[in-house]
Amino acid sequence: MTPESPYAARPWLRHYDYWVQPTLSYPGRSLCDILGISAVARPDQVATQFLGAQLTYLQLKQHADELAASLARLGIVKGDRVGIMLPNCPQYIFSAFAILRLGGIIVNINPSYTAREVLMVASDSGVRIVITLDALAPLVQAVRAQTTIEHVIVTSLAEYSAAAADPPHVADAHALADLLVAVTPSELPRVAIDPQDIAVLQYTGGTTGTPKGAMLTHGNIWANVVQTESWTNPAYILGGGERYLVVIPYFHIYAFSVCMMVGLRIGALQIIHPKYEPEAVLTSIRDFRPTYFPAVPTVFVSLLNHPKVGEYGLEHVRLFNSGGAPCPVEVMEEFERRIGRPLNEGYGLSETSPVTHSTPQLAFRKLGTVGLPFPDTDMKIVDVETGLLELPIGEVGELCIAGPQVMKGYWNNPEESANALRPDESGRIWFHTGDIASLDEDGYLSIVQRKKDMIIVDGYNVYPSDVESVLYTHPAVRLAAVIGIPDAYHGEVVKACIALKPGSAITADAIIAYCREGLTDYKVPRVVEIRETLPMSAVGKILYRVLRDEHATSGKA
Repeated sequence: MTPESPYAARPWLRHYDYWVQPTLSYPGRSLCDILGISAVARPDQVATQFLGAQLTYLQLKQHADELAASLARLGIVKGDRVGIMLPNCPQYIFSAFAILRLGGIIVNINPSYTAREVLMVASDSGVRIVITLDALAPLVQAVRAQTTIEHVIVTSLAEYSAAAADPPHVADAHALADLLVAVTPSELPRVAIDPQDIAVLQYTGGTTGTPKGAMLTHGNIWANVVQTESWTNPAYILGGGERYLVVIPYFHIYAFSVCMMVGLRIGALQIIHPKYEPEAVLTSIRDFRPTYFPAVPTVFVSLLNHPKVGEYGLEHVRLFNSGGAPCPVEVMEEFERRIGRPLNEGYGLSETSPVTHSTPQLAFRKLGTVGLPFPDTDMKIVDVETGLLELPIGEVGELCIAGPQVMKGYWNNPEESANALRPDESGRIWFHTGDIASLDEDGYLSIVQRKKDMIIVDGYNVYPSDVESVLYTHPAVRLAAVIGIPDAYHGEVVKACIALKPGSAITADAIIAYCREGLTDYKVPRVVEIRETLPMSAVGKILYRVLRDEHATSGKA
């Protein structure tokens, strides 16, 4: 009997790029080895470019070791949680590796959080130390008495910029610079780390509800680094000279793994921006010629709306990648038409370290899909109601993922863990993503919408992305987000929130009329709100929850 082809169960394998292996071996080491190995292999190579200043790989490693020794003196041992509340900067990188060196657990804290949000994450995670900016120290100090925080460590962006400002000194806090005291290898604790040990608590769900701490292990993140590395053409990696433009924040798992970890692993120069500013980003593209630019869809929309986008050499960037949220096909087509380079799309979640799917580099591409599963990554589409019935090709349902990058569970939340991570008949664990998707006959995945964002009008499912894709084709629309609002007759109706391009003007009625040309009646917005901008997360995702909350408290019909 002829054995069944692996393509029958996994049709995506036949469409892999020729260098991608369907299954891989994964390291059994600590993540801190990523920086350790690169510092030995390329000690004098520049690793970071930040506000006019540089650090080499060896300097990053030395700072990580120095801080690790100081954290150990402050009492940090294996399993302790240490918060990093920093925007993109070199200090984030060596702080992360100092924590990992001790077997500690990194707790990523968004530096734009309010005191309430910091308190929520600090209380849930039990952080003992928080590393943050001097400007944010008062906020941390304000909630400290209600948490387990024992020490606050402060730095400033200017310290590691060309300005080379003096270290800040804040009352009742340690200056990061004072903790960077030279050490020898023998002075550093030797900590045994298992691949199943937790490396990062990545809080997720803040855009839709109370954040939950996804427990990502050393093995999870190592697997995603190796998967991402194998997905990229090895001819580029082995040739050297990779330059990553880092605009998405390291405290988000997208940049943590794909930029910081993969970049350090392959010896890339990381061109670091503390926040997204179009002029600064375009200048970096002109001056440093990055090879890789990952971002979220709103960044690419913003660049397309810049009046001089064609003057900065974007056509020299080898790879643009959109992730973090679905990218409208209209945006991708306009980007490629005007810039002349492909805008690829990937998919992942905080719970999956994060990448599970990506567009092939040279193999057949299907615009509007997020591409194919990574090596050793399986997927299935199940019914939304029970999550038990696997649906046939082409049907829309909830996406489930299995693979080595899938989290261990949610911190201190066994109920949510059991709901999200469910074994099948064979005992294999599947992560139920909460995303609505469909799979085609070749194994290409299309993300339709978050399950919680789905709108039900007269019993019909309306996916906001369907309506948004039409809105984005209107020449006056810069940003669009669609939500469901309560309606006594229909149950829910569609509301569109839009921001216009500079110099554009249009009425809500005209937008509704435009949508009627491309949408069936129940999908057409009944309400259109024209705004200056839309609420965004620090990563650049549109915050649908905020729009729903604003509508609920506005008293509008």
